[in-house]
Amino acid sequence: QVQLEESGGGLVQAGGSLRLSCVASGSISRVNTMSWYRQAPGKERELVANIRGNGDTYYANSVKGRFTISRENAQNTVYLQMNNLKPEDTAVYYCNADIIQRSSLYAKNSWGQGTQVTVSS
Repeated sequence: QVQLEESGGGLVQAGGSLRLSCVASGSISRVNTMSWYRQAPGKERELVANIRGNGDTYYANSVKGRFTISRENAQNTVYLQMNNLKPEDTAVYYCNADIIQRSSLYAKNSWGQGTQVTVSS
């Protein structure tokens, strides 16, 4: 079994910054793509950013230039540095990862429980 645990959410004023962290734990052989999604009230979950094992990144247009995704492979950890936050960034942020367990040859997609980010105007 593997688990993803997020941390770093909270309440911040517009223009402020937060850093989210997500650690994958369990019987892990390798972690491939790691992603951050978010879901605002009444809206569908959307991809915010992801980072592949080779370091290639993708960002949603709405966060380009403000958010930075990074990872520490040795720690099975992914970060999301969020700067110049806006009220429309308010959402529950979820960590997602494709994880190959030691007992398997195939990657399994896993989700964290989510962490609330609230940006006040």
